[in-house]
Amino acid sequence: MPDIRLISPSELDGIGDAGPFPIGDFALRFLAQGDSWFSIGAIPPFLTSNLFDKLTLSKSAVAVNCARPGAELVHMVDSTSNRTFLQLLNGNKAMRWTALLLSGLGNDVISASQSPPTAPADRRLLARPDERSAAGPASRYISEPGWATFDAHARAVFAELLRQRDLKPVNRGLPIVLHTYDHATPRNSPAGLGFGPWLFKAMRAFDVPENDWPAVGTELLSRVGALIRSIAQSDPAVHVVETLGTLVPAATTDAGPTAHWQNEIHPTRTGYRMLGDMWEVELERLFGGP
Repeated sequence: MPDIRLISPSELDGIGDAGPFPIGDFALRFLAQGDSWFSIGAIPPFLTSNLFDKLTLSKSAVAVNCARPGAELVHMVDSTSNRTFLQLLNGNKAMRWTALLLSGLGNDVISASQSPPTAPADRRLLARPDERSAAGPASRYISEPGWATFDAHARAVFAELLRQRDLKPVNRGLPIVLHTYDHATPRNSPAGLGFGPWLFKAMRAFDVPENDWPAVGTELLSRVGALIRSIAQSDPAVHVVETLGTLVPAATTDAGPTAHWQNEIHPTRTGYRMLGDMWEVELERLFGGP
C-alpha cells in the first residue's frame, strides 16, 4: 500500500520548471492543518517525525500540509496569520478535498498551562497551593474557572473553523478528522534550542509535588480528549481518531528520549508510527471504500 504523499502548499503551485503538482492523479486529496504532531517535534527535526510518517492507505493519497510547530487552533483559522490555509479551504485556491485532517488543541493546552500563579483563576489552568485540597484526585490541581475559560475558547474557535469550512459551497460539509493526544508526563526534557519543557515548568511554578506530576499530566490530556470528543459531536462530518493510552508514558526522572517519547510532549518515531496505525484504521474506514 502506498504512503500518503505529503507536500507543502508551495509545492501544490509548482516550483521552477516542475509545474503544478499533479494532485488530480491521487484518489484521496487531503488538506492538513495542525500543530507539531503534524509537523516538527524536535530540534533538529530528524530526531523524531510526525503522524504522517509512513502513513499508508489502500488508495493513492496526498496531503497538502499547512501545519507548523507551536500552532494553536485559534491561529489556524485566523485570516491574518493563516491566509494560505483559508485560501485552500474556501478561497481562490480552494478545491473539493476528500477531508480536512486536523491536529489541534495540543499546543493550546500547553500554552495555557504556562499562565503564572499570579494570573486570575479564570486565566490559568492550574490551581495555586492555597486553592487546592491537601489530598484527593488530580483534578484538585486544576483551576476549574480557568478550565471553563479554555473549554469555551476551544468551542468558539472550532465553531469558527466550521463556519470557514461552510462559507463557500466548494467544501461545505467537508469531513474533518481530528485526534486525541496521549498522556505526556511533565519532565525536564526539552525539544531543543530552548523549546520546552512546558508542563515541567508549570508543575514547578505551582508547587505540584513530583509524585503527582504524571497524574496531573493525565488529567489535563484526558480533559483535552473529552473536549475534542464533545466538540466533534457538534457536526456529523467530524470524526475523532482515539489515541489516548496508546504510548507508554515516560517517568518524571527521564531527561531524554524513552521508547515512545522523544521529549516531554512529542513522541519518538516509534511512538508516531503506533499513533499512525490508529489513523490508518480510521482513514480506511472513512475513505477506503469504492
